[in-house]
Amino acid sequence: MSEQYRNYIDGEWTESETGETFESRNPADRNDLVGVFQQSGETDAERAVEAAAAATETWADTPAPERGAVLREVAGKLDARKDELTETLVREEGKARPEAAGEVQRAIDIFAYYGAKASDLGGDVKSSSSRDTTLYTVDEPIGVAGLITPWNYPIAIPAWKIAPALATGTTVVFKPASLTPNIARKLVECLDEAGLADGALNLVTGPGSTVGKTLSTHDAVDAVSFTGSAAVGETVGDQAKETNKRVQLEMGGKNPVVVMDSADVDDAVDIAAGGAFGVTGQACTATSRAIVHEDCYDEFVAGVVEAAESITIGPGLDGADMGPQASQSELESTLEYVDVGIDEGATLETGGEEVDAGDGFFVEPTVFSGVEQDMRIAQEEIFGPVLSVIPVSSYGEAVSVANGVPYGLSASIVTQDLSEAHSFVEDSESGVVKINEKTTGLELHVPFGGMKDSSSETYREQGDAGLDFYTISKTVYLNY
Repeated sequence: MSEQYRNYIDGEWTESETGETFESRNPADRNDLVGVFQQSGETDAERAVEAAAAATETWADTPAPERGAVLREVAGKLDARKDELTETLVREEGKARPEAAGEVQRAIDIFAYYGAKASDLGGDVKSSSSRDTTLYTVDEPIGVAGLITPWNYPIAIPAWKIAPALATGTTVVFKPASLTPNIARKLVECLDEAGLADGALNLVTGPGSTVGKTLSTHDAVDAVSFTGSAAVGETVGDQAKETNKRVQLEMGGKNPVVVMDSADVDDAVDIAAGGAFGVTGQACTATSRAIVHEDCYDEFVAGVVEAAESITIGPGLDGADMGPQASQSELESTLEYVDVGIDEGATLETGGEEVDAGDGFFVEPTVFSGVEQDMRIAQEEIFGPVLSVIPVSSYGEAVSVANGVPYGLSASIVTQDLSEAHSFVEDSESGVVKINEKTTGLELHVPFGGMKDSSSETYREQGDAGLDFYTISKTVYLNY
């Protein structure tokens, strides 16, 4: 029998008042029980919010350098447990080991970064039009933040929400995805051991319909940051706005790589395949569409098919290149989209089948050619390793196709034409634009966020922008 784990509220590990639990299992081996967790309800979430609200004054009054020291201590504790956390992430989410190790390192780096940034917080001095006035701003913590995070990056995304919040003096209630509660629990263990003030960080596991809704609607929650699907994000945003909360939503993507006729095709194949099939295609920034100039289309298709077929599939702990989908429902969704693509008349070049690689949710990397812009596989987010290759005859057509979807998160162009590259930066309707690089991956100190249905287009995450969301500015006129 696996150990039963608890919520973390007001500095204590506590059981849910519902008395109910749920299981977390390895998506590569459903016989592998990762742990049993609290199926929390509204009352549990309310207790966590109340604890965070009660801790706001204490945490906000803690000097910023001292808060930063706690975050740097967290980074050290995560680093000391890196191998353990990597294995936990592979078992719980299914990533290949190198991908999981990279994500854990990102969490370590984020806490170290915001631990250092905390000493720079405070405000700015401005020039006044009066000789007798000192004019300055003070950045104050927003209060209580409700953080709702997804399963696909279950330690990195919580890190880039929690660390800037705590750096500013904002207190947190954290609801992780129910598919990946164990890596979240271990992150909170490190925060607890680093000497964080009681109530400054609270962890509540359970469904979005109760825990998430409480964070989105409770009067004591001042801000809500959500990452996940567009459908759920819209609901969270609507609920939060009813009580005038500050809202930050990062949602889906249908990210293109544009391959122009000047591109090095081998490089373009590597870029598109890495973006499409890395982390099993389960990233909001994953490459879902390759928009390829007709002059190099056939060569590109042949190359990306070869790349897809070279990928080994299996459990991440066994050294496979690509792990499973995170759940049965995710696998079924991907397979349904394969059927949709075939029915729509696209050509299935490779993949599209479930893989027997143990008792898990494995699927082949999949490439469709002959995809048309209005097909569902070219318009809707497919959260799996499926790449749709679309032919175009010009740069203008490529941009039109790239922008012709509801989403606008990340986009890339592969070209040796510098003028084309600069034009794409201006023309792309995406929050992240890359030149000769895959759509996935981002430096931790730059703003991250999308446009259109990919984002609320309110506040960005990461870097200084991540701090802005958790602070509110007060302007001071000091006359003497």
